[in-house]
Amino acid sequence: MDKNKFSLRKRIRSFGYAFNGLWILIKEEHNARIHLLAAIIAIAAGFYFRISGLEWIGIAFAIALVFVAEIINSAIENTADLITKDKKPTIKKIKDLSAAAVLFSAITALIIAAIVFIPNISELCSAY
Repeated sequence: MDKNKFSLRKRIRSFGYAFNGLWILIKEEHNARIHLLAAIIAIAAGFYFRISGLEWIGIAFAIALVFVAEIINSAIENTADLITKDKKPTIKKIKDLSAAAVLFSAITALIIAAIVFIPNISELCSAY
């Protein structure tokens, strides 16, 4: 049997691995839980303020960007720790660069949230 042959069962199983990865991320990575809380707040605010479809696209993209960066960062850090637990300048550089990707994505998400929500919050405050 050809091991490269398409298998629906294998495709479904691969989703299980991916969901397991998300569970590991939330369970083991403290920053991911902070990102999850921020995402829940942003989604709730989106419903509360009844943001437009285009604004939802921005919020969804921002949330995804942060989680993708956090997932990649966690994978890189786990790989680096598997290679060595010793303090090595190159490993530190790799970890710092991947952490910078998360920071950059989180700042970008914050800017997107500000663009979407500040006018709504401002309008809400001026009503009182």
